[in-house]
Amino acid sequence: KQSLRDHAEQARLSRRLVTIKTDLPVHLEPAQFEWGRVNNEAVADLFRELEFTRLLSDFAPTDQDQTADYKTIFSEGDLSGLMDRLKAAPMFALDLETTHLQPMRASIVGISVALEEGEAFYIPVAHDYEGAPEQLDKRLVLDIMKPLLEDPSIKKCGQNLKYDMIVLRGEGVSLEGVAFDTMIASYCLNPSRRTHNLTDIALEHLNYKMTTYSDVAGSGAKQKGFNEVEVDVASDYSCEDSDIALRLTRLLRPRIEESSLDELFREVEMPLVEVLVEMEINGVKLDTLQLGQMSQRLEELLKISIGEIYEIAGREFNINSPVQLREVLFDELELKPVKRTKTGPSTDVSVLEKLAEEHPLPAAILEYRQLTKLKSTYVDALPRMVNPATGRIHTSFNQTVTATGRLSSSDPNLQNIPIRTELGRETRKAFIAEPGHTLLSADYSQIELRVLAHLAKDEALIRSFMEGEDIHARTASQVFEAPLEEVSPEQRRMAKAVNFGILYGMSHFRLANDLGIPGKVAKEFIDNYFSVYGQVKGFIEETIAGAHRDGYVTTILKRRRFIPELRDKNHNVRSNAERMAVNTPIQGSAADLIKLAMIGCHRRMAGEGLKSRMVLQVHDELVFEVPEVEEDTMKSLVKEEMEGVLKLDVPIVADVHTGLNWNDAH
Repeated sequence: KQSLRDHAEQARLSRRLVTIKTDLPVHLEPAQFEWGRVNNEAVADLFRELEFTRLLSDFAPTDQDQTADYKTIFSEGDLSGLMDRLKAAPMFALDLETTHLQPMRASIVGISVALEEGEAFYIPVAHDYEGAPEQLDKRLVLDIMKPLLEDPSIKKCGQNLKYDMIVLRGEGVSLEGVAFDTMIASYCLNPSRRTHNLTDIALEHLNYKMTTYSDVAGSGAKQKGFNEVEVDVASDYSCEDSDIALRLTRLLRPRIEESSLDELFREVEMPLVEVLVEMEINGVKLDTLQLGQMSQRLEELLKISIGEIYEIAGREFNINSPVQLREVLFDELELKPVKRTKTGPSTDVSVLEKLAEEHPLPAAILEYRQLTKLKSTYVDALPRMVNPATGRIHTSFNQTVTATGRLSSSDPNLQNIPIRTELGRETRKAFIAEPGHTLLSADYSQIELRVLAHLAKDEALIRSFMEGEDIHARTASQVFEAPLEEVSPEQRRMAKAVNFGILYGMSHFRLANDLGIPGKVAKEFIDNYFSVYGQVKGFIEETIAGAHRDGYVTTILKRRRFIPELRDKNHNVRSNAERMAVNTPIQGSAADLIKLAMIGCHRRMAGEGLKSRMVLQVHDELVFEVPEVEEDTMKSLVKEEMEGVLKLDVPIVADVHTGLNWNDAH
């Protein structure tokens, strides 16, 4: 009732908008409404342009490759003949079929290779359903293929080869000569694309609709393991995978060169695959006993938190229910809603943070949510992810997910472990070194601000970094026109917020909200900032103008990010796109730097025969597990590689620390 009173005009407008007008001068013949033939080609082109992947798969051609020649290898003689052909080929595509999605838990069921477009071979080794044909012994096959797979002069291509490399390592084979990965090529060409799986990029670039895993193995509760898939079905499926990977390699390789992405692809992204393989195999040791104790502690804290919430609210209710929480906050406590969703007033984090200024209950709810997330997402979940064979956690480092070029991680996601709270830091303490080892953490210092100074060529910013000053204190000193030694902690805090806010296109409204200051004061502060760092303002304006002109922005290493939202009619969408345009060259360049550092460290460690292992990469930080006898060597090596990775107009600084656990080393 109250909602209708408050929004009566909107209700009347809604009624008018949905009322069909029947008095317009429209003249149509019934024949015009007859269903006609769909122009599949035109529809597919439109869906491809709009990246409507699911709809595109509905209209893409089917049964389009009747000429494909796919064969299954059952005899040692046929395998030997295939090996001779593979040795003579300039490049061949490789694809494994396995028992598990996680490579560290997977074993090989079959191997497919493609030499020419439309020609591929499948070697089944572990199909074990009732009535399965006799297959070659897996160990025999791998022994025969091992010299070929480990020969760096024989080039291989494929889709997501990091997975295959890890699985093969588990089988005692080190895949060498990996020259082209279609997933990474697709990512380099368009990092804003939502997915880069083989099915989607085959549709986009080849107009080819592939057989899916669920087509051959089923889905949901009825899905069977690949070892239970009939060999002839598995052969066609796997051969198609390697065949399409080969076709995409030949199509995408020239496109990478034409887009000036060849150096980024060859010198950064492809060499990084080998580094990530090592890191995922290495894994990191976890103190499950400490996490168990922490879980009990969190359980107690949650009981206390729930009691406090009930006491403040004046009654018990389901804290996890948005409906019941809305009733308490807005009906009973009569707090004013900040924003609305389709189902009613929002109770998300930003809303609760705002309401916490007026009442203690929202603050208590926020604390409860933090405790719940920490317990469920990390403290209770991490021990279940320990690989029983290694006793370590093997996270997946994702190379083709973020639009900026940064790596992400999954299973578990280690990027979001909170480090600003004591409990978050306690979680990091559970990541430990093996006996006789320490963890070494190397973290880039203010790398994005340094990249900004380099890209903007701002003399004042460059000078501060060259002289090794506290950049936030120096900014405060210049903006407030105060001597450096007289800058107050509050002034430094404001300067820090602006320094980092500039990287993300922060408005004075956002600054005012973040710092709790009047909008007029925030605007004056930002205006003063740009009067001091005028070249930063010029860089921002030029970057936005260039993005509007070209449709994309680039990093120092020429990584591209297309931003089609710059052409959106909606002002808010367009403004957000402009912020992305400013941030991407900075954040993307920082991502390129740490990738180069990872490659450099990896090669040095291997070249010098060190036993230290790179185990984690999170944001601007690298973590190594180091034998105590190599600690000094690794401190120097990592610092040299991270700081010398690229020549900028300002010094690159990496802070290196060691400890028995991740928190103490950070």
